[in-house]
Amino acid sequence: MSRKYEGLIVLNSKGQEDSINDLVSSVAKEMESGGAKMDEIQQLGRRKFAYNARHLEGGHYVNYIFEADPSAIEAIQGKLSLNGSVHLQHYQRLG
Repeated sequence: MSRKYEGLIVLNSKGQEDSINDLVSSVAKEMESGGAKMDEIQQLGRRKFAYNARHLEGGHYVNYIFEADPSAIEAIQGKLSLNGSVHLQHYQRLG
């Protein structure tokens, strides 16, 4: 049974500021290969962190809204945790 989710992903865009759209779409493709069906991608822009986490001053925040089976969330998290461009990820069920 497919459910709607929201995934807030913080990307490490250090040194890749000019190709951020490519980075956002590559993460979306990785999520789709894990079983997600994208509905919407909202780029929230670059924001500074409250403190330097892992030698980063800030990151590019992207909100992915997608449909997936509940079992696919773990697969997507595991896949994106191996991606060096993904700094943080948080998922929550909508509705």
